[in-house]
Amino acid sequence: MSSAASGAGRPPPRTETVPLGAAATALAADAVLLGFVRALRSAGLDASAERLYAFLRAIDLLGPGKRADVYWAGRATLCGGHDDLERYERVFAAYFGTPGGSAPRRDQAAAPPRLGLATRAASTARRGPGGSEPPGPHTATLASSAEVLRHRDVAGLDAGERAQLHRLLAAFALQGQTRRSARRRPARRGDVDPRRTVRELLRRGGEPARLRRHTRVTQPRRIVLLVDVSGSMAPYADALLRFAHAAVRGGRTEVFTIGTRLTRVTRELAHRDPDLAMAALAQAVPDWRGGTRLGELLREFLIRWGQRGMARGAVVVLLSDGWERGDPELLGTQMRRLHTLAHQVIWANPRKARPGYAPLAAGMAAALPSVDAFVEGHSLAALERLASVVRGAASRATPVKGAERA
Repeated sequence: MSSAASGAGRPPPRTETVPLGAAATALAADAVLLGFVRALRSAGLDASAERLYAFLRAIDLLGPGKRADVYWAGRATLCGGHDDLERYERVFAAYFGTPGGSAPRRDQAAAPPRLGLATRAASTARRGPGGSEPPGPHTATLASSAEVLRHRDVAGLDAGERAQLHRLLAAFALQGQTRRSARRRPARRGDVDPRRTVRELLRRGGEPARLRRHTRVTQPRRIVLLVDVSGSMAPYADALLRFAHAAVRGGRTEVFTIGTRLTRVTRELAHRDPDLAMAALAQAVPDWRGGTRLGELLREFLIRWGQRGMARGAVVVLLSDGWERGDPELLGTQMRRLHTLAHQVIWANPRKARPGYAPLAAGMAAALPSVDAFVEGHSLAALERLASVVRGAASRATPVKGAERA
C-alpha cells in the first residue's frame, strides 16, 4: 500500500511495467517519429536534438497517437519561426497522410482520426482500462509506411508509393556550403573599417570617434546538378529531377540534363508547382531514355558554362549510373578539368546500393579518381544523405581513394 501510494500521480518505470511486445512497439513508434524529424530536417527545418527531445516528451505526455496530438506537439516544439510552418505542414501531410493534405484544425482536435502510431507504455499505464480514453493502436501503419518508403529503392515503387514520394520531395530543401566573399558589411565586431572610421572623424571635425568595423559577407556556394536522363536511368530520372526542382527553389542552383544532349533546365524547374515544372521539363528535354555520352557532354558543359564561371568554386553533383557509350578516357579527362574548377565534385549513383556493386563500368571507373564523394542515389534516405554531403555536414559518403581510385 505504501509503495502504491508513493507512486500515485507518476507513471511507473517502463522497465517494470512494459511487456517485451509493448516495448518493441514503442521502439517502432520512436523510429517513426525520428524518421518524421529527419524528413523535417531535409525540408530545411532546424530540428535540433533539443527540439527532438522536447517533441518526444510532448508525445509521451499526450498519450495515444492521435493525428492532431502529433501535429500540435510537433508544431509547438519543432518549428522555430513562422517560415517553418508551411514546410512543417507539407511534410506532416506527406508523412502521416493527413486527408486533403491540410493540417488538422483546432476545432477538430477533440475527435481526430486515429494515427497509425504506437501508444507509449507510460501513457498506457496512465490511461488504463479505467481511464477516460482507451489505449491507442499497437501498430504503426500510416506513418511507418512513410518511414519504410524512405529506404525503398525508387525503381520498385508502385503508383501510390511514388505519389507519396513526390509529396515528400516537394517539401525537400537543398542548401549549399557557405563561403566568405570579398564583400564586407558593417558589424559590431571584426576588423577596423578605415574608410568609415575616417569619414566619421571628418564628420566630427577631427574629434575622437568610435572605431567603425566590418566583416566578410558569407554566401552559399552555387550548386550545379547534372542529371542523367538516359535509358538506363529511366526508373530514377523522375525522382532525381523532382529532387533537382526542390534544389532550384532554394536558389543558387543550376540544373542540366545529360543523355545524348546537354540541356539547361533551370528555367523550367523554376515553377513553384512540381507537376507544372515536370511538364515544362518534358517539353524541353529532347533525349529522354536515349543513350549516354557523358564525356562529350561534360566537355560541352565546361566550354559553354563551366569555365566561364558556373563551375568555379561550385559544388557539382552528377546523378548518373556511369554507363558511358563514348570514350571513357575522354570522360576521365573532362572530370579532371571539372575537379580543378569546382570546390567539390560529388557523384550519386543509384546502382551503388545494390548488393555486390563495384564501380567496374568503364565510365564510372574513369571518373572516380576525380570525385570527392561517391554516394548512393536510389532512395529518399539516400537523397537526404546526398543533401548532407552537399551542405558539408557529416555523412556516410564513400571517400574515393585507395582501391576505388585504381
